[in-house]
Amino acid sequence: MKLVCSKSNLLNGVQIVSRAVPNKTTMSILECILIDASNGIITLTANDMDMGIETVIEGDIVESGVIALDAKIFLEIVRKLPDSYITIDTDASYKTLITCEKAKFTIVGKSGEDFSYLPMVEKEESILISQFALKEMVRQTIFSISDNDNNKLMTGELFEINGDELKIVSSDGHRISIRKMQLREMYEHKKVIVPGKTLNEVSKILPGGADSDLTVYFTAKHIVFEFDNTVVVSRLIEGEYFSIDRMLSGDYETKVKVNKRELLNCIDRATLLTREGDRKPIVINITDSGMELKIDSALGSMNEDIDIEKQGRDLMIGFNPKFLIDALRVIDDEEVDLYMVNPKAPCFIKNEEESYIYLILPVSLVANYSR
Repeated sequence: MKLVCSKSNLLNGVQIVSRAVPNKTTMSILECILIDASNGIITLTANDMDMGIETVIEGDIVESGVIALDAKIFLEIVRKLPDSYITIDTDASYKTLITCEKAKFTIVGKSGEDFSYLPMVEKEESILISQFALKEMVRQTIFSISDNDNNKLMTGELFEINGDELKIVSSDGHRISIRKMQLREMYEHKKVIVPGKTLNEVSKILPGGADSDLTVYFTAKHIVFEFDNTVVVSRLIEGEYFSIDRMLSGDYETKVKVNKRELLNCIDRATLLTREGDRKPIVINITDSGMELKIDSALGSMNEDIDIEKQGRDLMIGFNPKFLIDALRVIDDEEVDLYMVNPKAPCFIKNEEESYIYLILPVSLVANYSR
């Protein structure tokens, strides 16, 4: 095999597929990127058996062929070569010569015969969605998935399609994030659980143009994201996602409207007095005169008052400050509405259209705060 392509094209392609190379594996072939120039196009592929990425790059094929190269070494070589044209030349023993201007690298590749190509997926059920919209919805929900593999369902996000609405849900057991958007067409009802790792990687390689679309295909066991010259295929998480509807009550005893930036900055300042792993809550005291936020830790104490618009009863309630910060950071509205029932019930942050809903469970208040 022999091919020539620009460094920028090659580097971009290698960086995209490298996201599907496993960090640890007992199968050395999976540590490689497959370069396939056997069908008149240059295709790069990586596959960790749960998620695979394939992308097509531009270049000149002098001699067709297939080679598997160690992903980490190949990526670092390409990254540090001059910004010029790169030639990749392999022989029958898979020895690979990589040249660019005066730089020459020789590395040993592997046969592509043992490489696991992306699974063939029937592309029947699909939706069309804006790249920007999907990238934003993932950004606005991915932070509340669980990193604990003991509950596999919570390590992914629920994608639910109802007619012309797409709803994405994530939860780690302490909070729930929900985002909804209108699709351009009507689709049949569909519910799948997509691994958080897949969504993280897709959102990173997705260009995200407001005028660009991607197609998402669904099967019983796989999801496929297809955009530009790239295809991402991932296994779905099997199982039934927990029912969230019974938790989304519209009842509340206290409603607060507050400037989002002011509230976010105040909570952010409070975290200066907490260490990593601390479980100190930020305590919110809501009265007719305003909202007081306070925290008391081994490092010191802090309290601050914020102006609010309040409806309903006075309330004192405590939260993990990180959970509030995560939710507020991804809300674009200038003002946010908080709905609460009592100190032991969830707090809802949502807009009137309910295009976003963030449910956060409270934590027990420190004894001296409740006096």
